[in-house]
Amino acid sequence: MTYFHRQAAAYAEFRPDYPDELFRYAATLTARHHCAWDCATGNGQAAVCLARTFDRVIATDASAEQLAHARPHPRVEYRLASAEASGLPGGTAELVTVCQALHWFDRPRFFAEARRVLRPEGALIATVYGDAHIVGHAALDDLMQTFNKLTMRDYWPPDRALVNELYAGITFPFELLAAPELEMSRQWTLLQLAGYLRSWSAVSRFSARHGFDPVIEIEKQMENFWGDPLTERKIEWPFRIFAGRVK
Repeated sequence: MTYFHRQAAAYAEFRPDYPDELFRYAATLTARHHCAWDCATGNGQAAVCLARTFDRVIATDASAEQLAHARPHPRVEYRLASAEASGLPGGTAELVTVCQALHWFDRPRFFAEARRVLRPEGALIATVYGDAHIVGHAALDDLMQTFNKLTMRDYWPPDRALVNELYAGITFPFELLAAPELEMSRQWTLLQLAGYLRSWSAVSRFSARHGFDPVIEIEKQMENFWGDPLTERKIEWPFRIFAGRVK
């Protein structure tokens, strides 16, 4: 099931990119760099970064709307496919990546599919980032956390709980590898932050049910504290990497 078809354009424009260090680390996990499978690619954020190192990146997503907004790259091939049935031949890829999407999957089926698609000694990386915080301004951050945890509380799918705990409750059936601790942050204006909020699946579900955009009100509240709306403030997410190798 995909929760992002209604706001695919906002997702493409406003979701934060992943740290460059993530992809430098990914490149160290495989001796060869012929092919990577980026699963649940969304708008291709991770896929185009993998293409810096890999000769070919096959990027799949279950949402045609997301793929319609994907970033073009000559070494990235976008395909409509589920995580659990990629359609890729066995032993295709040295690396499988899944960024901010593992909680949506039928995980036993996906892990079996990743094992099938990976070559011997291949590696899998799963990343997750938690709730955003506005650094250095408690009043603004309190407004955003209230919007997230109270206003949107009933509109988050149940699997969102796995994100809140940074996948601590997920068992990875691979040989776990040491992974770096990286910072994920951006300098954003109020307009950019509001665009990010509109990319949330919970906001999409709220809007569909009630027929109005809940971000308008929270944006007005934030204006009272933000100052010049073109001022950039630091937004930070807790970020975690899981890496494993097929034996």
